[in-house]
Amino acid sequence: MRSIVFAKRLIKNEKLTTLDIETIFKICQKGIFTKIKGTKIPTNSNLIKVYATTVSGARRLVFVLDEKIKVGYFLFFRRKDDEIGKNISIKNPKFKKLLIKYLAIWNEDMENDDFEVVRLNL
Repeated sequence: MRSIVFAKRLIKNEKLTTLDIETIFKICQKGIFTKIKGTKIPTNSNLIKVYATTVSGARRLVFVLDEKIKVGYFLFFRRKDDEIGKNISIKNPKFKKLLIKYLAIWNEDMENDDFEVVRLNL
């Protein structure tokens, strides 16, 4: 992944702080991801999960990774013990429902140029 794109409304929905964004940036520089199944994912993209250990505990990141241009689009940053973070799987109905909602928000923010891009130092 060369860059991470943060849709502004997803930053707000996930209640990301500046420290959270810095943590996500550091974690993603390691380049260790797991592909997971999703729904309504754009062509040439994969849904990926990243495990994160932070000062405040274990967390889970979810991105849409555009394989063609190597850009990750942020979706989730959840504690391992919340209802989404403990089971990031399409088989979890709560995750699936929120995934569909967040993909719609992400798409709208991309169309409205309401996002920020962070380039990774690889």
